[in-house]
Amino acid sequence: MAATEEAEPMGAGENAIPILPYLPELIFGLIVFGIFYWFVAKYIVPNLEKAYAERRAAIEGGMEAAEQARAEADAAKKQYEDQLGEARAEAARIREHAKEQGAQIIAEMRQQASTEASRITETAHKQIEAERQQAMVQLRGDVGKISTDLASKIVGESLHDESRQRGIVDRFLADLDSGAIQPEKLGAAPAEQGH
Repeated sequence: MAATEEAEPMGAGENAIPILPYLPELIFGLIVFGIFYWFVAKYIVPNLEKAYAERRAAIEGGMEAAEQARAEADAAKKQYEDQLGEARAEAARIREHAKEQGAQIIAEMRQQASTEASRITETAHKQIEAERQQAMVQLRGDVGKISTDLASKIVGESLHDESRQRGIVDRFLADLDSGAIQPEKLGAAPAEQGH
């Protein structure tokens, strides 16, 4: 019967509302909940808010750092592009200067070659003129000697007197230069006389 007696207090509460909890358990539960709430509010929530604030600051700082890094990268890219443009302009100036120098060097070399060619031509003309004068002098001497020998044989007297010989040769050559004596007839006349 003891079991039934113990069950009775529970059964005695048959008039009690079955949804309501047992009052000492309710009070104990509210006290534990209050202590838990106070503990969470005092220790856990500030730490969570602190962690949230740090996380938010880190994210915002990271975004600011990313923006700053992006701005620095854009500035570095602009500086690189400016330097690249300057380098290209400098390379173009150097190429243009090299072309100008090349053209100037070619013009100078042509001028030097032309001057050298003119000098060589002038030297050759002088040498040819000197050789021609020498040949003329030698030819005059040879013609004079031959004509004197020939005239001496024709006339029958010696014409080897130098002043006389020079006068005869000079007169003969002057007549030859003036056209009074034609060389074709001179060559033909002795041939006719031989026949």
